[in-house]
Amino acid sequence: MEATIDSSAPAMDVLADAAAAAQHAEHAPRLDYAHVAPGAVRAMYGLEQYVMGSGLEHSLLELVKLRASIINGCAYCVDMHTKDARAAGETEQRLYAVSVWRETPFFTPRERAALAWTESVTNVSHTAVPDDAYAEVRQHFGEAEIVNLTLAVVAINGWNRLAISFRAPVGSYQPRRHP
Repeated sequence: MEATIDSSAPAMDVLADAAAAAQHAEHAPRLDYAHVAPGAVRAMYGLEQYVMGSGLEHSLLELVKLRASIINGCAYCVDMHTKDARAAGETEQRLYAVSVWRETPFFTPRERAALAWTESVTNVSHTAVPDDAYAEVRQHFGEAEIVNLTLAVVAINGWNRLAISFRAPVGSYQPRRHP
């Protein structure tokens, strides 16, 4: 004899409500770090402004930000940088392929080197940023560009850690306008 569950029973409603509340609480913001430490956020924005003015291509920087955010599991930043990249003209196909970039033909050699560097620097405790990763990035970037690319990775990793730690609310971000 097969047991059936009456999903209209009040007990099921209570369980469903409790499960929904637990899930919401799990993702509820912990604190507004920009409000609590505005000087720290200004410092982060200072680094971000430096990187944006460094001469590295905007499209490359968005790919770097997206890849690091995927590695770190930062839903807020993945949402933000897919929206920003799309608003700047990035294709859906490339956005979907960022996490599997090695298996696709969609990225230039320079972008591939930047994505590999992003992975190595983001996962520094596991990779120690090996010589082969440096040799690859060195083939496509000058010394100042490598420093700036590394600072871009440093910046997004910092933003990822803030957003994850304090549970920035996912989904409400609206992209800035691009010319």
